Amino acid sequence: MVTDPIPKLEVLIAHERADRLAQVTEAVVGLGYRVIDRTIALKEVGHATFEDRPDVAIVIVAHDSGPQALEAIDVLVKQAACPVIALLDVQDSAFIREAAKRGIFAYITDGHDPQELQSSIDIVLRRFAEYHDLEGAFGRRAVTERAKGILMERHSVDEREAFNMLRDHARRTNRKMVDVAEEIVSTHRLLPGAGQPSAAESTDAPG
Repeated sequence: MVTDPIPKLEVLIAHERADRLAQVTEAVVGLGYRVIDRTIALKEVGHATFEDRPDVAIVIVAHDSGPQALEAIDVLVKQAACPVIALLDVQDSAFIREAAKRGIFAYITDGHDPQELQSSIDIVLRRFAEYHDLEGAFGRRAVTERAKGILMERHSVDEREAFNMLRDHARRTNRKMVDVAEEIVSTHRLLPGAGQPSAAESTDAPG
């Protein structure tokens, strides 16, 4: 039985200076991954991840860059389309704490150790997935809360009744409640004056 080969991860190695590039590239290739090498400023890494679509970005950070490096990390984490690993040239706990506050998913100080590198890649991929799951959960909750607020205002009902309207309509139409909430927010189909009965005419939302 022939199985399809497991796709190789694509790893962007971004750097402002090339003194550590060779050893990091060797370690990444040794793990069986494909390397995308970009010699760019840290603040440009986020944009590069959209162009190259890597699975992981490893950013070689010069410790002597100080505050400028932290500012660049802040920008690239917000813009990056993949998780980011910071490769530091020294073990500096203060710098690491500040980088973590800015959203770095992992860091390493020894770029030639394949086991450490593999562990960091595994960790960032898992954390990145969890982050987006959490981000999605917060987004769904925000949409639901907004929809409830719209129903409370337009139907003159309290929060519990607005929630019941969402829930009952979702059950009756066999849809997810967040999908119903998104429809309310985007089209206001459940609101009086849009061809739908008001709360006084119906205790649950129409389809």
